[in-house]
Amino acid sequence: MDTFTERLNSVMREKQYKQIDVITLANQAGAASGIHIGKSHMSQYCSGKTVPRADILRVLARALEVDPLWLQGEEQEASPQAREESSEINQTASTYRYTGETTMRTFEKSSKLNNVLYDVRGPVVDEASRMSDAGIHVLKLNIGNPAPFGFRAPEEVVYDIRRQIADCEGYSDSKGLFSARKAIMQYAQLKQIPNVSISDIYTGNGASELINLCMQALLDTGDEILIPSPDYPLWTATATLAGGTPVHYICDEQSEWNPDLEDMEKKITDRTKAIVIINPNNPTGALYPREILEKIVEIARRHQLMIFSDEMYDRLVMDGEEHISIASLAPDLFCVTFSGLSKSHMVAGFRIGWMILSGNKALAKDYIEGLNMLSNMRLCSNVPAQSIVQTALGGYQSVNNYIVPGGRVYEQRNYVYEALNDIPGITAVKPKAGFYIFPKMDVKKFHILNDEQFALDFLKEKHVLIVQGSGFNWKEPDHFRIVYLPRVEVLKEAMGKLGDFLQYYRQS
Repeated sequence: MDTFTERLNSVMREKQYKQIDVITLANQAGAASGIHIGKSHMSQYCSGKTVPRADILRVLARALEVDPLWLQGEEQEASPQAREESSEINQTASTYRYTGETTMRTFEKSSKLNNVLYDVRGPVVDEASRMSDAGIHVLKLNIGNPAPFGFRAPEEVVYDIRRQIADCEGYSDSKGLFSARKAIMQYAQLKQIPNVSISDIYTGNGASELINLCMQALLDTGDEILIPSPDYPLWTATATLAGGTPVHYICDEQSEWNPDLEDMEKKITDRTKAIVIINPNNPTGALYPREILEKIVEIARRHQLMIFSDEMYDRLVMDGEEHISIASLAPDLFCVTFSGLSKSHMVAGFRIGWMILSGNKALAKDYIEGLNMLSNMRLCSNVPAQSIVQTALGGYQSVNNYIVPGGRVYEQRNYVYEALNDIPGITAVKPKAGFYIFPKMDVKKFHILNDEQFALDFLKEKHVLIVQGSGFNWKEPDHFRIVYLPRVEVLKEAMGKLGDFLQYYRQS
């Protein structure tokens, strides 16, 4: 008997539907019942990795105009009575599964996750894990994790955490240790961020935890928040989970990936609460100049919006460029600035980040109360990691050795930029900061219709793991992100594999 996946693909071939066609039809069919199918879900159904739950299967069947019983893999010649009974079972299958005479309850994920995308760790990564479990070596260029590529934390930082570990067994203040917050406050002063006191500093288990906390405190159902495209997908995911509506403004590749300010402003409505910027940018490596930041401030001022600024890579800026915190340009607005030590001090596993509230805090008095409530609920962030913040920010900045000519990050950035642009059909803008590059593919040359399929095919064929552009909420299937943390000799091997793969790769 055919499986669900075999029948799904056979109908799609017969009707000459692409995955995006089925997604569109299914989302129209499921709109009344609140069912939404994303790209990642559809890709997994077509590849046989997962089978949809009963309510989604019925929506797919309606969209494809086929019998749901047939689509799920049951025999068509079942009696009318059996079909009626099976239909009743389908209607409750999301709650109960029947095995003999025993009723077993099953549990489905929350519908709030239907629109959440985080393909930095997603279906392609799941396949890479299966390959690794089977003994296949996979070069993982999907996450900016410095440790596997030989980057080490500064010795002084490691020494300090060892010496202080015995003193870090209890909870700290919910916002963090005084010493850590004092050092972050002084760092904010160096960045010329205005109106910041100790009480405006919050430490977190990485900046990721604090981004989630900020979205939960701000957004009600239907509230809108402007987020860049491409983005670091955590922003879109946390805004969605909080009940908000992410609205993506375009970053312009032709303008070194700077935000398209006209697009940004035209997407503001009376439901818009805030603008998010990621500067330096992940995944593009862009660094926003002062004039762009000043214009974003003007837009926020004109429409009375908050500004969230993700500045995780502000200490990894190359080519003599200067990073400017947008909060330093907006003393009259309410701003929240995020950063941390994961990248600049190569301690991603320590999980230590922070956020800084600045500017006109009177505008956000109630919101800040909400932040404090959520901060208190999680008790505190990782105390041993907090204990190194003062040393890390105040001592010798070893990261500077990596980002100058001859330094590893600098030379690896230069190599991968040149190597990508040497591959026919690939172009890339040179990153100015961070660990990432976001090259563009000639989709006509390679006939690429599905960027996730491209990433999966490259993984299976060449054992190199990358993240497709749609994983960063980029709408076209023409980009992917590469992490350039490996040494140049490893990057040479990876770029050689990519060039070889693209010589013959064409999507049908």
